[in-house]
Amino acid sequence: MSDIKKINAVDRAFIILEKLSVLSYATLEDIARETRLAKATVYRFLQTLRQLGYVKKGDGDLWYLTLKLFSVGSRGLEHVELTNVARPICEKLSRLLGETVHLGILDGTEAVYVLKIESKYSLRMHSRVGKHIPLYCTAIGKVLLAFMDDKCLAGMLNKIKIRSFTVNTKKDIDSIKQELDDIKSKGYAEDREEYEEGIRCISCPIFDFEDKIIAAISVSWPVFRFDDKQVNFYLSEIKKAASEISSIMGYMLTE
Repeated sequence: MSDIKKINAVDRAFIILEKLSVLSYATLEDIARETRLAKATVYRFLQTLRQLGYVKKGDGDLWYLTLKLFSVGSRGLEHVELTNVARPICEKLSRLLGETVHLGILDGTEAVYVLKIESKYSLRMHSRVGKHIPLYCTAIGKVLLAFMDDKCLAGMLNKIKIRSFTVNTKKDIDSIKQELDDIKSKGYAEDREEYEEGIRCISCPIFDFEDKIIAAISVSWPVFRFDDKQVNFYLSEIKKAASEISSIMGYMLTE
């Protein structure tokens, strides 16, 4: 019974901390309303968190977070390596879908594979960790472009040299920009034989604790194994894996 009480107490403390991180500062009444906890309960937890140095009370009954939580989180992130975090999640995704999973990051004006989990099939992707791929015609690359801020994107598109890899490669900068807007709206990108003939890919973004894109995860299929009727299932599982990695890297999804 005491263990249950302890868990409930931890839950409530973190609910309060998470709400304060969104609200920036708030009154006791605001926090109680947002957390749906009794004011007396919230006050008791705020007093404890203040004693521990995680919150402060300002003028007018305004409560706010200190930088202590950020400091703790930053020290923890020093021990978190993206590929180590992502590997078991990518392996699980590959087992589930049976196909090749890649993790890619931005490297100059290209993307680079930092992790690859092989397909279960004998016919596999001719890719490797360390291989560089273009940004504008690969699923991973398009995701990395789409979630850049506008200034970085404009600069990147000016630097990229566009060339055709297949008959499906987009070469017009305006059509590329339009597709990137669509990707940002949908939350994922596709490569429909734009980089390699006979290969389809779906990719989703991975974010960090600063809400910045740090990587993209993708699954690749030979076109003869890609089932258009299963696209929603593929997408839901890739999004789930991307969200799990993002969460470990400190990203907090807000409503």
